[in-house]
Amino acid sequence: MTEPDLSFLFRGEAAPPGKGTPAPAPQPAPVPAAPATGRASAQGQAFADLVAELRGYQAELEAQNKELRYSQAAAESASERFEALFSSVPLSLMVLDEHDMVVQANAMAHRSFQPTELDRPLTSLMPFVSDADADRVHRAFALARAQGRSDASEVVFQIGGERRITGDLHIAYIETLQGSGEPLRQFLCAVIDQGPLLAERHTLQQRNEQLHASERRLEAVINSALDAIICVDQHQRITVFNPTAAALFQCPTRDALGSPLSRFLPELARAPGYAQLTTQAALGEMQARSATGRELAVEVSVTFEHHEGSVTTTVFARDLTARKRAEERRQELEVQLRESQKMQAVGTMAGGIAHDFNNILHAILGNVELAKADAQAPGTDPRVLESLHEIDKAARRARDLVRQILAFSRNEAPPRGAVQLAELMRETERLLRVTLPAHIHLQVQSAAQLPPILADATQVEQALLNLCTNAIQAVGTRPGRVMMQAQCLRPNAALRERLKLAPATYVALQVSDDGPGMDAATRARIFEPFFTTKPVGQGTGLGLPVVHGVMRTHGGAIDVQSAPSRGCLFTLFFPLADAAQVEAESAPMPLMVLADDRPASTRKRPCVMYVDDDEALVFLVRRLLGRRSYEVAGFTDPRTALRALAQEPARFDLLVTDYNMPGFSGVQLLREVRKIRADLPVALASGYITAEIEQSALLEGARALIHKPNDVHELCDTVDRLVRGAP
Repeated sequence: MTEPDLSFLFRGEAAPPGKGTPAPAPQPAPVPAAPATGRASAQGQAFADLVAELRGYQAELEAQNKELRYSQAAAESASERFEALFSSVPLSLMVLDEHDMVVQANAMAHRSFQPTELDRPLTSLMPFVSDADADRVHRAFALARAQGRSDASEVVFQIGGERRITGDLHIAYIETLQGSGEPLRQFLCAVIDQGPLLAERHTLQQRNEQLHASERRLEAVINSALDAIICVDQHQRITVFNPTAAALFQCPTRDALGSPLSRFLPELARAPGYAQLTTQAALGEMQARSATGRELAVEVSVTFEHHEGSVTTTVFARDLTARKRAEERRQELEVQLRESQKMQAVGTMAGGIAHDFNNILHAILGNVELAKADAQAPGTDPRVLESLHEIDKAARRARDLVRQILAFSRNEAPPRGAVQLAELMRETERLLRVTLPAHIHLQVQSAAQLPPILADATQVEQALLNLCTNAIQAVGTRPGRVMMQAQCLRPNAALRERLKLAPATYVALQVSDDGPGMDAATRARIFEPFFTTKPVGQGTGLGLPVVHGVMRTHGGAIDVQSAPSRGCLFTLFFPLADAAQVEAESAPMPLMVLADDRPASTRKRPCVMYVDDDEALVFLVRRLLGRRSYEVAGFTDPRTALRALAQEPARFDLLVTDYNMPGFSGVQLLREVRKIRADLPVALASGYITAEIEQSALLEGARALIHKPNDVHELCDTVDRLVRGAP
């Protein structure tokens, strides 16, 4: 605003200063010399008032001009600051008119929406908005026009072919009045790029998902762990109780949560003290308590986690019950294995001794028979014949003892058939009652319709006699009871494992007494051959070993229960007889006693070749057969016998050979003989003939098997039959 020109009001004064410069203060006019009149005086006063008013008006104008100049400078400064802020703010700012035309945009907006010269120029905003967000952005502009401002979050702006911006759009409506006409309507838009935040949010979401997955995996691991896992807080209250812990301590998880740890693990009261020393500790075996009060043996280890001034303790408890049971079972099996190995070694030794002793007994019995025949001549002292009878009786008892040893030592199954155990029990009862003391009550019980067992009747009866005899002798001279009973049952898994029985139904034969019983040390040795608790001369120690051997060869088992002052209970488990198996196993192996097809010999004395490594037996057989008009060629060396046969093949009518000879068995000799003379009858003699030995001998062409020691008449009758070629 310019100042008015008032120079016309001043006389004789210079023109006022230039435009915009305040005029100097007017000097007072000189007083005229002429005398004043009243009119002149009035005019002068009016003029002075006018000048004063003008001067006040001038001062007011000067103040307004100063204020206007300050306002103009402030507005210019604010405009400059706005322009600087608009240009340098790190946001994409744009001013849009009502037609979506970009009136003004800062450098950040140009860099964001037109990063290269090939991209679309920033002349309008809506072409950059994705189709999915276009309607939402239009509604935001309409809302801003109505309310002054609005927002649209996570709007996707397409920049070029592949690049895009995801940001929040903030809109402010600006309406500027003009001098005339319609006001100027514009929109101030700010785009805040949310890409980094969205990427970070996506990363956090992935991490949260991974964390949740890890928590689920950890929960699955805890719930499926074979060890009991218990977590407790700093107050020793349970916060985690997995299913294994619930099963181990017999307490549901919902009941265990919040309980003190000492409820289940009383010995862990000192565990928090380890948290100051280590992060984990193995505490070893300790006693735990289930919810029902049952004591448990567990192996415990703990870990500690420190966070925010508190400690979380995790307890791992492993049930040792199965391990202890397995250890006890392992020790029991070791004892059984050592016992089995010992019994096997003893059986092998007993078998070898019995074989050699057989030969001695054979020689004794044979020579006794010869001596008895000689003692019957006239003039012989009768006391000689009586002595020979005593020798024969003692030798036969020794033979029976050897047969018991062989029954114990042999491992092959005897010929078996369907046997009614009730009949054997009745027969055994009949034999026992003849010599049963009056003060002992013998009781026999058998279940009705007891199925037959697959067994050898003679061996089973021998086992029954041995057990009952031992029971009667155990009762002694005081009144007592011996019971023999049988029933059909299926042993449980523990008993089958201990006795090594197959899962099947068995006939259980029990022999019990109310005698003094046995301690554990005695019970561990009762099946050892020659072990006996009876006085000298009252027992051989072979009764129970024979029973053990019978049950082993029958595919069964024997169980013993006894304690001091509680008597003894022996249980024999016999397998049932299967129809097809009985037919297959019980059929006896035929002895191939074949007829001699060779032409009748013209010799008057048939010649028998006898081969045995025991010279006493060779001498005995030569005397026995010699008295029956046989010519006997005896050999103790199989190779010498082969050379003699090769030199005179037609001389011999029969070959009798021992089966067991050192370095050259009877079967080997049989093979070599058949190469020299295939039609020569051959008989094998042995005191230990198994099914395997019999089968191999018959397949090689043996005509008969002779058991040693046998009666003299039996040996001679077998030789007569084979020499004659009779069946």
